[in-house]
Amino acid sequence: MRTDTGQIVHLADYRPTDFVLERVDLTFELDPTNTKVESRLIFHRREGVDASVPLVLDGDELTLSGLLLDQREVPASQYDETGESLTVRDLPAETPFELTITTFINPEANTQLMGLYRTNGIYCTQCEAEGFRRISYFPDRPDVLAPYTITIIGDKAANPVMLSNGNFLGGAGYDEGRAFAAWFDPHPKPSYLFALVAGDLGVVEDTFETMSGNEVTLKIYVEHGKEARAAYAMDALKRSMKWDEERFGREYDLNIFQIVAVSDFNMGAMENKGLNVFNDKYVLADPETATDQDYANIEAIIAHEYFHNWTGNRITCRDWFQLCLKEGLTVYRDHEFSADMRSRAVKRIAEVRHLKSEQFPDDAGPLAHPVRPTKYREINNFYTTTVYEKGSEVTRMIATLLGADHFKSGMDLYFERHDGQAVTVEDFVKCFEDATGRDLTQFSLWYHQAGTPLVTASGSYDQTNATFTLSLEQMIPATPAQPNKEPMHIPLSFALISDTGSIAAPAEVKGGEVTGDVLHLTTRNQIFTFSGISSRPVLSLNRSFSAPINLHFDQAPADLAHIARHDTDLFARWQALTDLAIGNLTQAARDVREGKAVTCDPVLTSALLEAAGDETLEPAFRAQALTLPSEADIARELGSNNDPDAIHAARQAVLTAIAKAGEETFLHLIGEMAISGPYLPDAASAGKRSLRNIALSYLTYAEETPARLAAAFADADNMTDMAQALTLLAHRFPDKAETSDALATFQARFDNNALVIDKWFSIQAMIPGAGALARIKALMDHPRFVANNPNRVRSLIGAFAFSNPTGFNRPDGEAYRFLAEQILAIDPKNPQLAARILTSMRSWRSLEPQRADHAHAALMTIERAPGLSADVRDIVERMLKS
Repeated sequence: MRTDTGQIVHLADYRPTDFVLERVDLTFELDPTNTKVESRLIFHRREGVDASVPLVLDGDELTLSGLLLDQREVPASQYDETGESLTVRDLPAETPFELTITTFINPEANTQLMGLYRTNGIYCTQCEAEGFRRISYFPDRPDVLAPYTITIIGDKAANPVMLSNGNFLGGAGYDEGRAFAAWFDPHPKPSYLFALVAGDLGVVEDTFETMSGNEVTLKIYVEHGKEARAAYAMDALKRSMKWDEERFGREYDLNIFQIVAVSDFNMGAMENKGLNVFNDKYVLADPETATDQDYANIEAIIAHEYFHNWTGNRITCRDWFQLCLKEGLTVYRDHEFSADMRSRAVKRIAEVRHLKSEQFPDDAGPLAHPVRPTKYREINNFYTTTVYEKGSEVTRMIATLLGADHFKSGMDLYFERHDGQAVTVEDFVKCFEDATGRDLTQFSLWYHQAGTPLVTASGSYDQTNATFTLSLEQMIPATPAQPNKEPMHIPLSFALISDTGSIAAPAEVKGGEVTGDVLHLTTRNQIFTFSGISSRPVLSLNRSFSAPINLHFDQAPADLAHIARHDTDLFARWQALTDLAIGNLTQAARDVREGKAVTCDPVLTSALLEAAGDETLEPAFRAQALTLPSEADIARELGSNNDPDAIHAARQAVLTAIAKAGEETFLHLIGEMAISGPYLPDAASAGKRSLRNIALSYLTYAEETPARLAAAFADADNMTDMAQALTLLAHRFPDKAETSDALATFQARFDNNALVIDKWFSIQAMIPGAGALARIKALMDHPRFVANNPNRVRSLIGAFAFSNPTGFNRPDGEAYRFLAEQILAIDPKNPQLAARILTSMRSWRSLEPQRADHAHAALMTIERAPGLSADVRDIVERMLKS
């Protein structure tokens, strides 16, 4: 099950290790360029394994300095070492043995940010997925679990803080100028959950009393001077701990829980047992520097990593193919937490927006893979929205199929049965089957089949017999290595809305399984007949997005407006407005391509303005209702031969028409949603700001002048309003003096705050139009652009490639060639970062031919380059494969 560079790993090849790891003792003698690592590992041979079988350990760019077997030096004839593996022969057949391995590593030179690295004076680790092998030779796979004892020795002045997993055993002076700290984690864990942090950091402390009455010390470590900005993260942590007890019965299990925030980090955060390491953008916040979205992200990601303590740590993955078992499940848990903390409907809308904009394109392109894949070349490339977000949707469907009580019974059984184990998707599903007696065999196809199902629906009403007939057909498109698909079990929440706006209750439903308000589509074609329907109903289907599907249901604009006005499911009301808008926007894009005038359907305008003015709806929902589908949404709906310039022009025209028709409404909302008093990040206040800012956005299209935006920027007393005004200025009026002045003011005010300057770079990177590439190149020469910082690279190059459709998709292909150059420059230093930015080109085949040809040429340039990392080669070859 090892992953060598370029080697394809198959799920079917899984087998347990030949040796069982019983315990791990690690000693680190920290040095910026020459850290000594001593690993004492106790193994025993697995029962039934032949005595001639050697022990093979993983490595990555390691140099062996010492090797002892039961404290005796191992002769060179007994082992082979390559830097990528260590093979030891002639080991005891029946008794445990101790292997002591000494390696030296250079944290300062570790630009990959995997394993142990040092940045800004801080030692830090990132071991998921296969980073521990960059620290020491080890059976570096998730099904090898053991308790760890850690001793850290380092310069006392440079490293007053020395942290690792588990409970603190103690620390003191070691010798002249040095000190040590010892930690013990009693809970067996895999190496990917190991963590070490050392350096000079400030700390915020608190406590939490568990439901059993145990007091847990909570600590969040940040750079000195930033302690106050960790207050919200601490509050989110305590709420997460309480919620997990109340909702899932999960109690924390150590006497200390720690978070460390660092600025150079490849991921958002990492759930190492008892010592979470975070990208500091998901910890630090105050009203002056963080937006409402930043606060919401901090709350969600703090919760996500904490929830991993049980779904990922106490119960972990048998192998990396089961990644969705910890990530998809934990995303579902953090989504539910955020829904309870904020607005359930608005949270669900945000989830689906993200799923459709990020995961649906993956499913529809060359990077498509099942939620539980069966092979990979580079596991880092499978930390995808398919595993995370679609994996979450699969868990949500289980809850929908079984109901809340049965879902809880299955989760309780999962925690009870598999605590302390490394398990599979099949183990997870079986817990629900055993707890409820339900056969989930067909449903499990959601884990095994790639692609987004297309469900086609049509309905007819028979007034004579008072029946409504619904015909459904499902089709799962072909995806790489999966040309033929079996019918899925698709749960579709529904409502029949009468002409008076009430929800009609059918006397009987025939044609298949129906539980409550959920239809179960289980065959290729299925017909449901609803009896006792006294008048023609309007069908609302897939309410709350009960299944992650594409739904083709040709409903008249009047019917969609009826749903938007009357459905009791707020998500369905939003979806109806979105469907109204997407139909108008796709037609507008076609009209632009054909040189026709763009029109805006009065039904759409009326429905949007009615929702905007409906004071029975919370402001956050009204803001979502007014947010038109993005240019990427329109392109996805069109499917092929896309012209990003035409799509942009079409969306701008529709926005302008709505803005002019609703100018009075938007002016009213700006006044009505004004907030007096100090900034608060709570959901209600954030909702008001969101609605006020979307109204401001529309007014910029109605008034066609930067004056209102310039005033809004100058008057803003929080980052949410300031960043929104600056974004609108830059994107609507990039060449105006007001925009130049605002950009300069923003930079001068926040020049020493890296996270805010990231926003400054991103705002400019996403300015649409042909001038974007020149702007990007100029910003790369800016003194504040740091090419080795992943956040800064993502904020400029990543934002340009992912979020600037017109600027990136230039007809001349110059931006594609630019990206190819950047990928080849980043790859030798940080392959993970390079590979993730490269996925911005995943939908290149959907472009019109001229752009597609240029994109193909750029990808070929990357593919032909010598010395590509496994990360980048895997992505580029999959994107080029027909």
